[in-house]
Amino acid sequence: MDRFDELFSKYDFSNLEKDKVTLEVERLIADNFKIYNINAVYSNILSCIDLTSLNSDDTFAKITSLVDLVNGFDDEFEIMPHPAAICVYPSFISTVKDNLQEDLDIATVVGFPHSNTFIEVKIAEVGMSVMEGATEIDVVMPLSQFCSQNYDEVYDELVEIKSACQGAKLKVILETGLLDDPVLIKKASIIAMAAGADFIKTSTGKVSKGATYEAVYVMANAIKEFNELNNRKVGLKVAGGVSDTPTAVKFYTIVASILGEEWMNSSLFRIGTSRLINNLLSSLAGKEITYF
Repeated sequence: MDRFDELFSKYDFSNLEKDKVTLEVERLIADNFKIYNINAVYSNILSCIDLTSLNSDDTFAKITSLVDLVNGFDDEFEIMPHPAAICVYPSFISTVKDNLQEDLDIATVVGFPHSNTFIEVKIAEVGMSVMEGATEIDVVMPLSQFCSQNYDEVYDELVEIKSACQGAKLKVILETGLLDDPVLIKKASIIAMAAGADFIKTSTGKVSKGATYEAVYVMANAIKEFNELNNRKVGLKVAGGVSDTPTAVKFYTIVASILGEEWMNSSLFRIGTSRLINNLLSSLAGKEITYF
C-alpha cells in the first residue's frame, strides 16, 4: 500500500455514486433552504465574498476604479459588511495595495488558469506576489498530474507552494468541473488539505462547468472528515458561475448543513464572484442596486 492508498483509506468513499450524491444534495437543500434564505444570511454571504476581477481586458485604471468602489462602500452602505477580499492578477496586486483603504485581504492567482507551467515559475510567482502585498494565494492544482494519478507530484508541488506563501493563506483550486467523478473530487480535496491548503476551492471560472452543488457537497464532507482526523479546520471557497442570491444561498445551505455555523464566516467560507454583490445588495434593499 503506497502512502496515498493509506491516506485515502482513512476516509469514507461509500455512497459517492453520482446519482446518490445528487439525491442527497437535493434532499439537503429541500430540507434547509428556507432556514438560510433570510436577510441575515444574505449579509453574511456579502462579508464572505472575494470580489474578483480576472479579465483579459483588466487595466490599472479599471482595478483602481474597483478599489475606489470598495473604499466608498461603507459610506454608501453603512449598515452592510464589505467583502472579505479583492482578487486580481499578480500584476495588479500593487495597484490594490497602494489604493485600498479598507481592511480587506488581497488575493491573487498562480498557475492560472491551467497550471501547465514549470513548478519553478509557480514558486517564483507566489514569492513575488507575497512580496507585492498579496495575503492570499489561489493556486490551480496540477490537474495533468492528478488525472495521471501522479499523486506524489501533486502533493509535493503543493507543499512547495505552501512553503513559498510565507504565511499568506493558500487556496487550492481543484477545477471540479473537469473532475466528473465525486470520488476524484474527494481525492483531490484530501491531497490538497494534506499538503497544507488553508482553503479548497471549486473552480477557476475559466472552464465551461463551474461550481456545482454536488462538488461542494463532496468537498464539505471531505473537510469535515479531515478536521475530525487532524483537528485542523480548512476553508471552502465556491467559485465559478455564482451570480444570483438564490444560488449563493443554496451553496451556503450545503456548507452550513454539513460543517455547521462555525464555518460560515470569512475565515472559513468564501464565494469568488464579480457579479453577486449587486444581487445581494438588491435582495437586502428590496430594490435594484448596481453599485459594482
